[in-house]
Amino acid sequence: MSDDTQQSGLQDTFISHLVELRSRLVKASIGVLIVFGLFLAWPGPAQIYDFLAAPMMHAMPEGAKMIATGVITPFLVPMKVTLLLAFVLALPWVLFQVWAFVAPGLYTHEKKLVAPLVISSSLLFMLGVAFCYFFVFGTVFRFINNFAPKSITVAPDIENYLDFVMTMCLAFGMTFEVPVVVVVVVRMGIVTVDKLKSVRPYVIVGAFIIAAVVTPPDIMSQLFLAIPLCLLFEIGLLVAPIFARVTKAPEESGESL
Repeated sequence: MSDDTQQSGLQDTFISHLVELRSRLVKASIGVLIVFGLFLAWPGPAQIYDFLAAPMMHAMPEGAKMIATGVITPFLVPMKVTLLLAFVLALPWVLFQVWAFVAPGLYTHEKKLVAPLVISSSLLFMLGVAFCYFFVFGTVFRFINNFAPKSITVAPDIENYLDFVMTMCLAFGMTFEVPVVVVVVVRMGIVTVDKLKSVRPYVIVGAFIIAAVVTPPDIMSQLFLAIPLCLLFEIGLLVAPIFARVTKAPEESGESL
């Protein structure tokens, strides 16, 4: 085969991959937009933001409300919340498109590796966000508002509140990905389970340092992030050997006999 023919074949393959990638991105975007459109129809951006603000509103004095300092902020912020919620709920569909793009180039044992990771990653991220919303926010907001001096009128800005909620939800969502990270580094042979167990004290200290940096400067929210991070690290240590054994390549299984 001539060099020109080989180069032409490589170019055709590259273009076909780009076309496939574009198709998957379009399908993923359409899925997010469909969920976004459904939320616009029901229950609506205003009701969705009210749901997001419920933990703060329950912690504030009766009759207190949030404020909006921008002219179009009352419109933009609920729309941002609705779009973010649509993306989170459409995440399994988005990850399926990623999986469909890379799956044809994977071996059977690699498919066994990727598929559980994609599913578990999306579920753990959603679980982390739900834990933050339903458990952490209520406790943290009550603590902060009870600590505030009586001479202060608490009236959070809706945009600042959204930034805070996004930061916290992202932090907890990523924290709940710790078992996946442990499984991946063990399966790839980067580090062994015994080595991870030996550095457990450093992991615990690192968890509290991360919690202190990411969360507000109160002990409650720091504990709510650091303790799950440590527990999820331990779960990863338990799951990693099982996952590595199940997803062994045929040649790896043969070598271990």
